[in-house]
Amino acid sequence: MSRRLAEVARKVGVSEATVSRVLNGKPGVSESTREAVLTALDVLGYERPTKLRGERARLVGLVLPELQNPIFPAFAEVVGGALAQQGFTPVLCTQTAGGVSEADYVELLLGQQVSGIVFAGGHYAQRDATHGHYERLTSRNLPVVLINASIEELPFPRVSCDDEVAIEQAVGHLASLGHTKIGLVLGPVDHVPSERKLRAAQAITQRLGLELGENQVVRSAYSLESGQAAGNRLLREGVTGIVCASDPLALGVIRAARRAGLRVPDDVSVVGYDDSAFMSCTEPPLTTVRQPIEPMGRAAIDLLVSQIHGSAVPQDELLFEPELVVRGSTGPAPTQPVTVQD
Repeated sequence: MSRRLAEVARKVGVSEATVSRVLNGKPGVSESTREAVLTALDVLGYERPTKLRGERARLVGLVLPELQNPIFPAFAEVVGGALAQQGFTPVLCTQTAGGVSEADYVELLLGQQVSGIVFAGGHYAQRDATHGHYERLTSRNLPVVLINASIEELPFPRVSCDDEVAIEQAVGHLASLGHTKIGLVLGPVDHVPSERKLRAAQAITQRLGLELGENQVVRSAYSLESGQAAGNRLLREGVTGIVCASDPLALGVIRAARRAGLRVPDDVSVVGYDDSAFMSCTEPPLTTVRQPIEPMGRAAIDLLVSQIHGSAVPQDELLFEPELVVRGSTGPAPTQPVTVQD
């Protein structure tokens, strides 16, 4: 107990006696100090005294699928800053292969009496994934906000980039450069944002009189290595323009093109998705569709805090407009057919 008192006291910058008064429910402590002590207790992983467990901490869970894709640290920075401005502390939960699952993180956050949870990428976007832990959140009436598209059955507010507009921008850009055989690198078959992107690509290619056969669409995991494998397949199909569902996938496609002896953009043009950090510094600089991370993250926190304060919020999906950022990885379609050896 004395070790716990000392550690919490150091964290908050108060005396051990003050910490003891808070934990024992004694008077004589300001509300701000009391809240700071309870938050420190949660952050340090100590259980609250039984009589205080019914109170929610000013903690908010932020659950991310990974940190390797730079778009997720970018969301974490925006969401963390927005939470701090509202007086909340983010608890970052990042999944790793073979590590703690999304469902495990939900249980951990519930045990910490968090005020709410923001998910940015997760099982909610995959139809075939397990969704029981979301039902737990619903049954507890815990405020939740999802960033990006989800399955329709979940009753949570959603903040999304408009995938259909993004694909219209990307495919339209390649078509305007004379590309007639365009390939797509998307996420898994049951991935809702990828479903939207495919529908949009089918609609715009049909409208432009372009072919989009099954062999021009490759499903992939969201990694550079998966992008390289997908790029190899599409290049053998003779595509001259490739639209990818993330920037790391696009970088993988560019690697595949180079290893096949092709030049980007002279032989093949590549478009990414997100405009994550340093995409203007790649060689060539990546043409990509920019997600409006700042307004999306702030809107997510506004929705979450409104729920925490007991206000009703719309369950509709808020769609944010993407922006095509044209750089050096796209150019006119080659005048001669490009062949790739198997």
